[in-house]
Amino acid sequence: MALSVVILAAGSGTRMKSSTPKVLHKICGQELLLYSIEVALQLSDDVHIVLYNQAQRVQEVCQKRFGHRVIFHLQDFKNFPGTGGALIQEGKIIPTAYSRVLILNGDMPLITPASLHTLINVRASIVLGVIESKNPLGYGRVVIENKRIQAIVEEKDANAQIKKICTINSGIYIFNTEVLETYLPRLNNQNAQNEYYLTDIIKLAVSEGVEIEGVFVDEEEFSGVNDKVQLARAERVMLARLREEAMREGVIMHLPESIYLEKNVRFEGECEVEQGTQFFGDTLIKDSHIKAYSIVRDSQIISSDIGPMAHIRPNSYIKKTHIGNFVEVKNSKLYSMKAGHLSYLGDSEIDEGSNIGAGVITCNYDGKKKHKTKIGKNVFVGSDSQLIAPVSIADHTLIGAGSTITQDSKEGDLLIARSEQKNLKNGYFVFFKDKK
Repeated sequence: MALSVVILAAGSGTRMKSSTPKVLHKICGQELLLYSIEVALQLSDDVHIVLYNQAQRVQEVCQKRFGHRVIFHLQDFKNFPGTGGALIQEGKIIPTAYSRVLILNGDMPLITPASLHTLINVRASIVLGVIESKNPLGYGRVVIENKRIQAIVEEKDANAQIKKICTINSGIYIFNTEVLETYLPRLNNQNAQNEYYLTDIIKLAVSEGVEIEGVFVDEEEFSGVNDKVQLARAERVMLARLREEAMREGVIMHLPESIYLEKNVRFEGECEVEQGTQFFGDTLIKDSHIKAYSIVRDSQIISSDIGPMAHIRPNSYIKKTHIGNFVEVKNSKLYSMKAGHLSYLGDSEIDEGSNIGAGVITCNYDGKKKHKTKIGKNVFVGSDSQLIAPVSIADHTLIGAGSTITQDSKEGDLLIARSEQKNLKNGYFVFFKDKK
């Protein structure tokens, strides 16, 4: 497609009240700016990003994900502040490869390629996304006379009459490159914010008869994120999309509005997910049942049932396994085994047929380093046992309840490591009863 894309991501985002750049705040586990880049790369092979606030930090996050597929520019805020100044580099317009330029914002994560195609298919010299808003406060107003766009007036420059207008600027534009080349050099900063407004191009172009078309777009989809309230609203919308996509792909979700999942979570095969579950990071759920209020983070769960109220922490691989309530698993590989309740399995490898009793802990941390516990096939670990890593339990081992295991076993061993029980027959119960 003969279209260049420029993403504006230089703003300081002061309303976020955070040391993190606005465009690096996340919804559903992914930075706002990365959503804009994903969309841009579906539309063009010539994508530019304009940065300023903590530019190096933002660029590193983008390059980690997209490599060199995007081109970065540092805005000269001292000499050319504002959205118009963002397109000027060393006194010249950002060089783009194609004759049309789509302007996106780095804080609008909900926009879809399909909606942008609606604008792209309009063949005017300037195409502007406009919104009919019930609450236009804070946004640039689109002045329309005789059904034609005449100007965009920013909130801080608007008079009382202009502020009554409910048609607002979405901040998304498509310009023919020659329009930018003609009008960007003619912008000035004689306004309330002393900035160069990209929107001033509209007024200049209207005065010279340039063809401008406004396309009405969905307010929810084209809304920017400027504070933490809007961040939460955007995440709510994205969550609804992710849940719906998963259900349409065959996932059963109980009380879906209570389920949290991040963008990189994948479901495959036949999956059932109960209420209150949470899925984070790079997680795969395949042919599995995740029961109520369980948490899964950066792990793979295949042909297993998890929970309720289980916690699967990063780097766990669980296959053909039952993990019951209040079991925590971290950095472990579990295959065809059972841990019914109240256990911690960290830095462990447990093979098929093994059973982990209630209250079992793999003690993996010595205060400085993490160590691994290996449990073979058909091992029975009795309740309330502790396995002090590093330790290896061979196939067909039986561990008595309440044992503290510090040594490796051989195949078929019975391990018992606990204090000897003493039965004292000296009337202690009577003494205890009388004491009350």
